[in-house]
Amino acid sequence: MSVYDKLSQLGITLPPVSVPAAAYVPFVRTGNLVFLSGHLAKKDGKVWVGQLGANIDTAEGKQAARAVAVDLLGTLHAAVGDLNKVTRIVKLMSLVNSTGSFTEQHLVTNGCSELIAEVFGDKGAHARSAFGVAQVPMGACVEIELIAEVG
Repeated sequence: MSVYDKLSQLGITLPPVSVPAAAYVPFVRTGNLVFLSGHLAKKDGKVWVGQLGANIDTAEGKQAARAVAVDLLGTLHAAVGDLNKVTRIVKLMSLVNSTGSFTEQHLVTNGCSELIAEVFGDKGAHARSAFGVAQVPMGACVEIELIAEVG
């Protein structure tokens, strides 16, 4: 099954690439690797604001991370032209806006990792880091970046 068939089956429409909010580009391709800049969680087209452990729980944070995955896929599509050219999702790095006592950043980040794995199958198995941070730009609850290999 192609990546696009899987996305269709999941009811996912890829969004266009977001315009960067600062001095960076959405992606850089070097050799067979594509590096996607960090993407902020969005809900209803606006930054998904909140802090895990304060006003957002793990389940909602996981939904936010899944929303980030959809945006990352839209940017990856723009970067490579065809998601079926992706040979491997190499790594995700997740920054979770959380209180000092919140310790479930890894579970929040699963929202992104699980969707990536569902869409790409074995090619979606990736290395990952998940950090709790004091703040994310614009008060977003989650920011995630991605590295992919393309053929």
